[in-house]
Amino acid sequence: MSLYSANDMQAIVLTLKLASVTTVILLLISTPIALWLANTHSRMKALISASIALPLILPPSVLGFYMLLAMGPTGPIGAVTQALGLHTLAFSFTGLVFASVIYSLPFVVHPIYNALITVGRRPLEVAATLGASPVDSFFNVVLPLARSGFLTAVILGFAHTIGEFGVVLMIGGNIPGVTQVISVQMYEHVETLNYDQAHILAATMVIFSLVTLTLIYSIQRPFKHQKPSFSS
Repeated sequence: MSLYSANDMQAIVLTLKLASVTTVILLLISTPIALWLANTHSRMKALISASIALPLILPPSVLGFYMLLAMGPTGPIGAVTQALGLHTLAFSFTGLVFASVIYSLPFVVHPIYNALITVGRRPLEVAATLGASPVDSFFNVVLPLARSGFLTAVILGFAHTIGEFGVVLMIGGNIPGVTQVISVQMYEHVETLNYDQAHILAATMVIFSLVTLTLIYSIQRPFKHQKPSFSS
């Protein structure tokens, strides 16, 4: 007999799908952002860095509330989707992905940025003198040297998305098979006083979190003196 109910398994599969899609999108978005932050001297750097880091200090419910308004029929995102003949993103899997990308952005940008700062510009300058193009330099020089930062970013982005609650509940509600992720499913168990199933999901999350942190600390060991900020 399985420890997880059919609804629990459905929530677990949906959560893994959400985390996987979100992590891929975050890598594609965060890499150019981190490259720009690591190399720019623009006066806008502080403002952009603060905007990216905002989800770190904002209550998830606040962030979710404003994203819900933006996705609604009268919001800017909702207006665009309706103009394209699409439904609004609120209470949909696509809306969860959009919200998760915004909410987990700093957890992916920060490790990549820190790794790029650690690598520095010298390897790129040497590669350029040898005739390497910027694309070649990135894939053959920067990526191998900064791989720990990218691996940490992938793990953090994936894990943080799995652990979301306030944002996904605000944006997606609690629709089984569509927006009901693990954290929301566990909340429902608690509300219905089904503590046995809540314990099983909670223990699963604790084990997952412990494994995630162990992986991150193992990867970051050679880079323990990195500065965890955008201050460079």
